[in-house]
Amino acid sequence: MTSMELLAGRSFLPGSAGAAAAGRDRIGGPCFAASLAVGRQGSGQRRGSLRSTATVGALAERVVVTPAPAERAGSGAATPEPHPQSVAARAVVTVRRRRKEDAKQRVVELLDAYADRVGRSVLLELISTETDPSKTSAPAAAASATRPAHLALGIPRCVASSNCTRKGGPKKSKRSGLVGWFEKKDVKAERVVYTAEFTVDAAFGEPGAVTVLNRHTREFFIESIVVEGFPSGPAHFTCNSWVQPSRVDRNPRVFFTNKPYLPSETPPGLRELRRQELTHLRGDGAGERRTTDRVYDYDVYNDLGHPDKGAEFARPVLGGEQLPYPRRMRTGRPRTVTGKRAESRVEYPEPIYVSRDEEFEEGKNEMLSEGALKALLHNFMPLLVSSVSPDIRDFAGFHDVDNLFKEGLRMKQALQDQLFQKIPFVRKIQENSEGLLRYDTPDIIKKDKFAWLRDDEFARQALAGINPVNIERLQAFPPVSKLDPAVYGPPESAIKEDHIIGQLDGMSVQQALQDNRLYMLDFHDIFLPFLDRINSQDGRKAYGTRTLFFLTATGTLKPIAIELCLPPMTDVCKRAKRVFTPPTDATSNWLWQLAKAHVCSNDAGVHQLINHWLRTHACMEPFIIAAHRQMSAMHPIFKLLKPHMRYTLKINALARQILINGDGVIESGFTPGRYCMEMSAFAYRELWRLDQEGLPADLIRRGMAVEDPTQPHGIRLLIEDYPYATDGLLLWSAISRWCDAYVAVYYPDDVAVQGDRELQSWYTEAVQTGHEDKRDAPWWPRLSTPSDLASLLTTLLWLTSAQHAALNFGQYPLGGYIPNRPPLMRRLVPAEGDPEYAHLVADPHRFFLSALPSLTQTTTFMTVIDTLSTHSADEEYLGERPDEEWTADPTALAAAREFADDVRRAEEEMERRNADTARRNRCGAGVLPYELMAPSSGPGITCRGVPNSVTI
Repeated sequence: MTSMELLAGRSFLPGSAGAAAAGRDRIGGPCFAASLAVGRQGSGQRRGSLRSTATVGALAERVVVTPAPAERAGSGAATPEPHPQSVAARAVVTVRRRRKEDAKQRVVELLDAYADRVGRSVLLELISTETDPSKTSAPAAAASATRPAHLALGIPRCVASSNCTRKGGPKKSKRSGLVGWFEKKDVKAERVVYTAEFTVDAAFGEPGAVTVLNRHTREFFIESIVVEGFPSGPAHFTCNSWVQPSRVDRNPRVFFTNKPYLPSETPPGLRELRRQELTHLRGDGAGERRTTDRVYDYDVYNDLGHPDKGAEFARPVLGGEQLPYPRRMRTGRPRTVTGKRAESRVEYPEPIYVSRDEEFEEGKNEMLSEGALKALLHNFMPLLVSSVSPDIRDFAGFHDVDNLFKEGLRMKQALQDQLFQKIPFVRKIQENSEGLLRYDTPDIIKKDKFAWLRDDEFARQALAGINPVNIERLQAFPPVSKLDPAVYGPPESAIKEDHIIGQLDGMSVQQALQDNRLYMLDFHDIFLPFLDRINSQDGRKAYGTRTLFFLTATGTLKPIAIELCLPPMTDVCKRAKRVFTPPTDATSNWLWQLAKAHVCSNDAGVHQLINHWLRTHACMEPFIIAAHRQMSAMHPIFKLLKPHMRYTLKINALARQILINGDGVIESGFTPGRYCMEMSAFAYRELWRLDQEGLPADLIRRGMAVEDPTQPHGIRLLIEDYPYATDGLLLWSAISRWCDAYVAVYYPDDVAVQGDRELQSWYTEAVQTGHEDKRDAPWWPRLSTPSDLASLLTTLLWLTSAQHAALNFGQYPLGGYIPNRPPLMRRLVPAEGDPEYAHLVADPHRFFLSALPSLTQTTTFMTVIDTLSTHSADEEYLGERPDEEWTADPTALAAAREFADDVRRAEEEMERRNADTARRNRCGAGVLPYELMAPSSGPGITCRGVPNSVTI
């Protein structure tokens, strides 16, 4: 075989499959022209075994017959039976190399290559799906003691389908060394293909697993393995995983075939290996985790504070009876000196533990590094300017805000000359970083610079903005609080009929309620318990707000009243509840603008702390951890979930380092300050329910829709032009059909669902351990029927893809212009007679800006949401699976193709809607189209794109 053939990993002999596949390598790894080996055992007629006979890659099928030895003359002994036939097979291994390496890493790589020349250092072994009666497998240890979910379910330790197999271990090949490591040491390609040769007994069966032993000095990343040469056709192993050197992990790494197997259908040769792999992933729950580990386990949020630095840096533990919260990935770091329950912190950029395969790939890390450089420059100049010129810590006028997008932050010439003389390198920064010092213009002011000032835009963003999931239909007037009146005063709102009657187009309040024309943003109950503590912080001022809207005949909303509430200081405290209505003069106009800014600040906090972080990041983490602990990579449901779990554990770990931690970005940037995460825990305890997290259930809960079986989605929206809901229902329905079709392939009846031990253990553990503080809630969905399973999966896929995208990727495009949506407020709204009221009347424009975040707060916040709104180049979007060999099941692949078509059709419909002038909440002069649910996107900040998973 030529060196070119070795490099490509396939044969170019006439009639081989290699030539036919030559054009497909650009999508990653060697691609093969052969048909998939799609059969699955143990399923009877429901899923028959289909086998490929095509040759693949570098090796055609061949059978080697070893002749029998000659009979000994005169021995009189029986003629010995001939040696069995043997099969020559080859494993084609695609290894992905790092694109960038420092000198030390390159030296280590060369040492590994030279060591490989002396003796093969990477050894592969094939494991058959069949057992060898002459062998005895390792006893099934009582490792089930590490399986708390099974114990909670009352499942016995000895499970006949896997744990009790003691005799008849799997058939195994002899270990074979990977060929070509030294020869290809200088190949510059990102993906390099190596091979290993095997000769096995013809009765070996088909390979169901491959083990890899790495005797190199360092880890390497295997993308895929294809084993060729067996009569059953090529066996595909989707790996996408790091293999640690044997000095780190002496056990060979196991990779299973891409054929899906339910636990009860696991071939005999793989049963014990399946159990052992899950035991390894669960770990023993003890000790500090190393960055090279692949262990998944749970812990409470006890690493957000840093009590050893001082009492002001301590933060309460989230998770437990006092502050219920979902569990996070356990790291096992030692406790702090001063806090018995607090775990010691690892400060960014030091790595924080997640299972090795959950780490970001190079493309993602490069995007974050670019963002970090931009952040450094964006934050350096404002801090420098404010430190040497205190008089410009606040914006003097709206032109100062606009200049951030036109030319970046500029200093007065006299100040520049003085500063450049003292710190010469500052001139170089300003001269060489012109583009990086300037902020991108947010979409919200591109089409209409003053749209944010309009009441109709303020209302439109409740339906099509960053946080379109809090608007609810008003079902009783006046609104009533659910908080304890003994603590927080009378529960009724101060908004009276007289405040709004003139805004109802001639209707009475009762008629408007009956006709579904009144809607509300209600942040009263979530903020009020925290307001005394929030407002005692320097530079933080907040209310608990209620905003009423009226649905006009054109289908748009208009705000008709805003209520700003503080905890009452006395029983007759008049300042506790203030009501503002649309302005009638200049002074009331500025008071109205300040009231709207406080509503937006409430909205920003609830969006980030509850709807975004809690509901799509934190609450999904236990389901991801449990999936890795309880479901084998061969499990069909694990295969379905896998793309929707990508990067989430890593991004959540980073959030604990720099976003939600004490004195982190969230505390610094949002009004609740150091009480941000306590507010998030309050919302988890009082509001979060998995059974109401699906889109239709959420819309019905908020009164935005009613059940209607005549409608395509089973519900009827009460505001027809509700962009988040109308586009969301397209994707929800596509996801639902996909999950229904996929589940139907593997679960024909209730017994199949109830009898799937891995599936039941996954869900039970996610609830009982991952959401331990709510484990006894009566509303948890059942998992007893195929319909239950499809519904659960639809909700999880929705939350990790479309829901997260709708709440995340508009943050900079819609929230980057701070006056439109201030994340924090520094002043209350003055009342007539207050000292500050005179300042408002004398200079309302300056007073308004002084109530918004400061210069450094603004630029820091903009820098962070710039990164959070960015798609990386390696993003994988809804309906896409870059790995073409993710399953060998043709029925599942057909359903996946239909899902991709559904997603494409949904995107086309969204484009038509954005061009429909009758839809005034998404089309019109100065109105942004609603694209946050549009599935596809390029890299960067695009205000669109629905990744499969929570990746940022």
